[in-house]
Amino acid sequence: MLIAQGIAMLSITAPIMGQANTIHPVLLWDERDVVLVDTGFPGQWDQLRQEISAYGVEPERLNRIIVTHQDIDHIGNLQVIAESSSTVEVSAHELEKPYIQGDQRLLKFTDEAIASIDRMPEQVPESFRKGLKAIMLNPPRAKVDRLVQGEERLPWCGGITVIDTPGHTPGHISLYHEPSRTLIAGDALVVRDGKLYGSEPGTTLDLTAAQTSIAKLCGREMETVVCYHGGLFRDHVMDRLAELAAVKAQ
Repeated sequence: MLIAQGIAMLSITAPIMGQANTIHPVLLWDERDVVLVDTGFPGQWDQLRQEISAYGVEPERLNRIIVTHQDIDHIGNLQVIAESSSTVEVSAHELEKPYIQGDQRLLKFTDEAIASIDRMPEQVPESFRKGLKAIMLNPPRAKVDRLVQGEERLPWCGGITVIDTPGHTPGHISLYHEPSRTLIAGDALVVRDGKLYGSEPGTTLDLTAAQTSIAKLCGREMETVVCYHGGLFRDHVMDRLAELAAVKAQ
């Protein structure tokens, strides 16, 4: 979905345990740069290429990737993209770098998480279980070329400000696209049934930090929020963010 000139919310779908799971990377572009924020589940590069092309942007022009955090649905195609092009620069927060590069195991791929695959319901196909275990034991990895941090302004596509939003993972970042007044929230926020909420409790490593991070999102005038899970939110954005930020004071 085109949000404004030079920024679009992509929608790509993968079957996860028998259900369609749609996620929303973001594409930004101008005459000089093509920026992709997050890269989907493993095996979705062809879908991503089709989505990028749909906005009249040649996938071969992609020269920057920003990773909001280390989770597999965000880094899934990072390795294949990086290996297919020597000109793509990968940016991420310092705390996420060792996991994205494969120097350390992804935080949510614990021994217990891997062992739980064998306890999945019988109706879950064996091929899915084997594929999931293979990914958890050997996830995609790629070199992080550029470290970014909160309040840093990236001079791409009209200006992108980095916002530190730890909680979902320790080095989670969100991004503010200045020209379109769009917040790219990653997993710091989620849309469910058309309403904006904080990070999903079941997949968030530090709920207290995640709640505190919401307050950091209230200092800029935002008209649109893109959540990786749930998609677009435009209904009185600032009022809803203030409501969510106030929860911690109760």
